[in-house]
Amino acid sequence: MTTLGAVFRPQLPPERLHGVARAADEAGLAELWLWEDCFFESGIAATAAALAATERLRVGVGLLPVPLRNVALTAMETATLHRLFPGRALVGVGHGVQDWMGQVGARVESPMTLLREYLAALRALLRGERVTVQGRYVRLDQVALSWPPATAPGVLAGATGPRSLRLSGEAADGTILDAGTTPDRVRRARELIEEGRRAAGRTDPHRVVVYLRAATGPDAAARVAAETAAGGGAGGPEPDAAAAGGAEEIAAVVRRLAEAGADTVVLQPTADEPDPEGFVRFAAEEVRPLVG
Repeated sequence: MTTLGAVFRPQLPPERLHGVARAADEAGLAELWLWEDCFFESGIAATAAALAATERLRVGVGLLPVPLRNVALTAMETATLHRLFPGRALVGVGHGVQDWMGQVGARVESPMTLLREYLAALRALLRGERVTVQGRYVRLDQVALSWPPATAPGVLAGATGPRSLRLSGEAADGTILDAGTTPDRVRRARELIEEGRRAAGRTDPHRVVVYLRAATGPDAAARVAAETAAGGGAGGPEPDAAAAGGAEEIAAVVRRLAEAGADTVVLQPTADEPDPEGFVRFAAEEVRPLVG
């Protein structure tokens, strides 16, 4: 069964989060996803606020840029969320936008090495292990969480290229694919993820989350096309890389992504979405019933 979510865009001021999260919760949306984009809003602080304002909604942060965050701090914050809100927090990590990392003096020579070391240490800490490691970037000396989660949560990784997709399969518990991913690219991502999993001897579940640019209303197609162009997609979105129109049109693209291997599809509104609360209600009440 496909999980459907929606994004709270960080272009919205933080004080809008409570209203959007409550609207999503009341409408029955499964998941609300947040971004820790520089230099908008904190992913962890926003996740905690959204969880505290709701009763059943799962809240994901996809993703936390690892060069910006010490792995022990991310483990502490993730464990705290899971103890306060068991089963409702979803955490993804990734390389981060390299230009942003450079702005804050956190850019590293080998983002792949950092992410590999980070995933190994973070997952071990969340399992309650005492960790000592002297890696190229991650260095811990007898570090253990005093309050680890009762059950170790999965950690997702953001990935795009072949090397990062294989790494996610090897070292993470799930993968986040960004907006603009077509069904064919989901299939190829699944193949690369499986290569990594086989190399690591993993047989546990691996969740694939795909963001989908989406808009509804009379100007939906124009807004999606404009945002795609702003992101470097000249000529408009590829077929099934975005969705615009009514519930059926959007649900049809969601179904095709799910058939290609997406476990979760997260509707990503345009930055100029005029009604964020209405968008999450639309996703839950009109699109979700049409998704298998």
